[in-house]
Amino acid sequence: MKIPCLAALLCALSLIGFPPSAQAAAADTLRISSTIGPVDAGILPLLADTFTKKTGIAIVMEKAGTGKTLKKAESGAFDLVMVHARKLEDAFVAAGFGVDRRDVMYNDFVILGPENDPAGIRGMKSAPKAFAAIAASGKHFVSRGDKSGTHVKEMEIWQASGVRPSGAWYEVYADGAKGNKATTLYVNEKQAYTLMDRATWLTLKDKVSVVPLVENDPIMLNLIAIIRVNPDRFPTVNKDAALKFADWLVGDEAQTIIRDFGKDKFGQPLFFPNSDQWKAAHGAQDKAASK
Repeated sequence: MKIPCLAALLCALSLIGFPPSAQAAAADTLRISSTIGPVDAGILPLLADTFTKKTGIAIVMEKAGTGKTLKKAESGAFDLVMVHARKLEDAFVAAGFGVDRRDVMYNDFVILGPENDPAGIRGMKSAPKAFAAIAASGKHFVSRGDKSGTHVKEMEIWQASGVRPSGAWYEVYADGAKGNKATTLYVNEKQAYTLMDRATWLTLKDKVSVVPLVENDPIMLNLIAIIRVNPDRFPTVNKDAALKFADWLVGDEAQTIIRDFGKDKFGQPLFFPNSDQWKAAHGAQDKAASK
């Protein structure tokens, strides 16, 4: 008689207790796959924490280069991605894995190199010409080589330069997948050249001696976007939380956080707000006003 009673009790507990809590946990959690830079710089963790405090929706995130970030999301294991390589983003959406791409923020890339600049590129206005000069000089250049957004941008600049980089002077960093911070520290150790986002350099500038030598070429603009994983293709994604976070990210509160992030510590922002809503309300004057 005791066994049926115990079985009935366990059954009742399973029906009353465990499934609702599991469903609540799923409903209150947003899974983000992100490119490494916004995570390491601290802006995505800050945005996530602010959103969680407002809504009660917990955010869990994993970081990888943009190529791997999008590849992981193709499994439906994430609800939203944050990425920065437009060609890869468009392919992800075109293949039906993602919907609703939105610009969120931007910064820019710079060409870092040794202070003594053996390739003689300091102050050049064209990133492709600077790359060509580095190749012609045979001076050490380090590439992430991992299909990250940084690597995709680097290859775009090489293509514009007319140079196919190869040879002893051109090194694909074995640990490039660890991200821009690891790559910058390695470049500094080798006193080499590389393409790097400005935010990474700003967060490391007190620890490294490599410096920006070429900057402000429009080709080096670094646009960061979000894409919701397609709920029609993956019915288990948390589409409501993803949409809520996406809508909040492009609104004034989140965009203001982005505008001000890093100004106190570094004397300039690490990122600039770039949503359609922000630009419609504030125009193009915000970048100048933020410096």
